[in-house]
Amino acid sequence: MKRELEAAKRRIRDELAGAPIAGASEARAAGAALVVHWLGDAHLSACPRVALYAAQSHELPTRPLFDALRERGRTLLFPRCHDSGLLFAGVDAWEELEPGRYGIPAPPAHSPIARLGPRDGVLVPGLAFDAAGHRLGRGAGWYDRSFPAGSDAPCLVGASYASRLRDSVPHGSRDRDMDAIVTERGLQWVRGEA
Repeated sequence: MKRELEAAKRRIRDELAGAPIAGASEARAAGAALVVHWLGDAHLSACPRVALYAAQSHELPTRPLFDALRERGRTLLFPRCHDSGLLFAGVDAWEELEPGRYGIPAPPAHSPIARLGPRDGVLVPGLAFDAAGHRLGRGAGWYDRSFPAGSDAPCLVGASYASRLRDSVPHGSRDRDMDAIVTERGLQWVRGEA
């Protein structure tokens, strides 16, 4: 069963590896749309702390959301890879991010770690999502290990281009489902707020 699950995930990853990535103008528009969808949702716009990711070229841009939330006085955090999972630390300016594991921008090592709770929001990148909130990541399980399900977990919002949504994404018992999915076309709650 585990072997079949991994093979199914690998097929989708291979399929998406050749999929076209948004051009610069599409990426800018997607980043602006992300701001509109996040701030247009009563629950997400009220989150006092928001964990973002520093987008890679195939991911929804997050810099516009960072700037919009910073203007509104939110505490903004970014992940840093640790052996046990992701640790989240705050930054006051985007320029504070520095190359972390895999070359992905992360908070400096001296930044204090924050424990995220149920009032906080986390924007989670993914290669693919489905309407049930299942996520296909790169396969290392960083977000899955970092956010076990439970009432004290933050709100997890999967972020991806709409072209990366699938009817079904293979998932296992250790995979952490999203509470909502956001694309450049809109935000959809899977569980919780609506």
